Amino acid sequence: MIQILIDGQKRSFPKGSTGLDIAQQMGVPMDILAVQVNEAVYDLARAIETDATIRFLRWEDDAGKQLFWHSSAHLLAAALECLYPGVKFGIGPPIAQGFYYDVDLAPHSADTLDVEAIEKKMITLAQRKDPFIRRAVSKQEAVDFFTKKEDPYKLELLEGLADGTITLYQQGDFIDLCKGAHLPHTGWIKAAKILNVSGAYWRGNEKNKQLTRIYGITFPTKKELSDFLHVREEAKKRSHTKIGKALGLFTFSEKVGLGLPLWLPKGALLCDTLVQFLKKEQIKCGYQPVITPHIGHKELYITSGHYEKYQEDCFQPIRTAEAEEEYLLKPMNCPHHCEIYNSAPRSYKELPIRLAEFGTVYRYELHGALHGLTRTRCFTQDDAHIFCRADQVPEEFAKVIDLVLYIFDLLGFKDYTAQLSFRDPNSDKYIGESADWDLAEAAIQAIAQEKGLQTTTVVGEAAFYGPKVDFMVKDVLGRSWQLGTVQLDYQLPMRFDLTYIGADGGKHRPVMIHRAPFGSLERFIAILIEHTGGKFPLWLAPEQVTVLSLSDKYNGYATTVQQKLLEKGMRATLDDRNETIGKKIRETTLRKVPYIIVVGEKEMANQTVAVRKQEGQITMTLAEFIQQVCAELV
Repeated sequence: MIQILIDGQKRSFPKGSTGLDIAQQMGVPMDILAVQVNEAVYDLARAIETDATIRFLRWEDDAGKQLFWHSSAHLLAAALECLYPGVKFGIGPPIAQGFYYDVDLAPHSADTLDVEAIEKKMITLAQRKDPFIRRAVSKQEAVDFFTKKEDPYKLELLEGLADGTITLYQQGDFIDLCKGAHLPHTGWIKAAKILNVSGAYWRGNEKNKQLTRIYGITFPTKKELSDFLHVREEAKKRSHTKIGKALGLFTFSEKVGLGLPLWLPKGALLCDTLVQFLKKEQIKCGYQPVITPHIGHKELYITSGHYEKYQEDCFQPIRTAEAEEEYLLKPMNCPHHCEIYNSAPRSYKELPIRLAEFGTVYRYELHGALHGLTRTRCFTQDDAHIFCRADQVPEEFAKVIDLVLYIFDLLGFKDYTAQLSFRDPNSDKYIGESADWDLAEAAIQAIAQEKGLQTTTVVGEAAFYGPKVDFMVKDVLGRSWQLGTVQLDYQLPMRFDLTYIGADGGKHRPVMIHRAPFGSLERFIAILIEHTGGKFPLWLAPEQVTVLSLSDKYNGYATTVQQKLLEKGMRATLDDRNETIGKKIRETTLRKVPYIIVVGEKEMANQTVAVRKQEGQITMTLAEFIQQVCAELV
């Protein structure tokens, strides 16, 4: 018998049971695609030989979609092999939305590709409901097969694989080199669309042959494909990179470096407004501001565990002229905050101590993973760490959740769930004792229930030092994003030997809460841009009011109006160019400025302003306008 941990409960099953066996014995609905076994994903028909933590994967899960699209890449390859005899295959992975396959079409060319025919063939093959059959083979067997098939790309991939680790997958007549896992059969795939065709050098090396990269996406229903295509068109209009450029918010420069955003004046205003807003809220909640360096000694991150567990995501160490002295660009703020806590003796009377910092951190993201502000190599976290007694955890954790929800409500994020990200006890990527993890996870679950949050639980997604609550937010297009996070940590206080003197006069260990309501400021702004389409609420808009003069004769009065608005703390700009008023209004509207003021002869004579907003134009005194805007900003 083997012990299987599922949904927090242990159950015994015969050794060699498959995911399908377990699902049927437990009466699990048959909408499952595969099973996650510890950190690996298994086909439903694959035997489980050891004790494990398992989770059934469905289409609704991110891992389920990845498996669905991985299987669809094989279906695309099978369709290509039918339609374009002699085609050779490179790699075909799933991506964030869909999949691609790099193929050598010779003797055909990319110009001969019939996209509609490929889509139709994919669905025809899918309707056969061919099972995805996994077969472990020796390296020699695999070499013999792909030699006979005259596929040099698969043979090159085989060179880097060790004997005893190689598997082939077959559906219908198509066989591919693949480690899996896959759908039970092709019939799950009901709708397919080829999204793009481009060139790609084999293995990303420009010295290699250029292959044809075919991007596609599939869904379990035709309606979901239709909805996706609609959202895709809307998303293009709302692209934060497109709107950010149009509004003059940010830019990138290859000379500065890939994934390193440069905030332009209006974008800097937007950032600063968000930062100042949260700083004020944090002061109300008892947070103390701190500032830490952008680098830290390598030993700092060895102590914290980041160097061991997070090294792949860090930039290479910076070596100084001193022997064996190495620094890292800061990947996290928490180790620095631990040292601030440790800078003085602490008493139980001081706790909780809440240290907050808008700290810029650096992560080494691969070139291909970078995308606008959503995936960068440096970003600013609205980071804070709360050091508290164990009995204070429920109240402090709940207060952080309240702050996150307040921000969501203020910015119009109404649809969200709380993902409880817990440790996989069968994985070695976590630090600390099981008892501490059990205590932390139970505390988080109880707090989430008390707050009445709509929750999902994902095993294996915890931070390496503690469980967390990740807030998954849907934007106006129905896309899900991970924004605020709150994490409970019993490990770093031990690793940094953090203590406080208790009421009994003895030393005690504090508990640490990590929290970031925005998460990454850059990513938060990207999502906010796409959620609002660039039409920010008045308090957040980089330009709140633009004053336009009808002609040079009224520039003096227009300047006076702008100055009075600036004196009242409004972000007001002036357009006194020698252009038609129609052009000025059009350009200001495209910049999505909430209020446009037009002044001419009548306004100057009556000391009034013509105010334009989305719903029309009205005339009022300047004092009335200031009163109206100030009321909106409260």
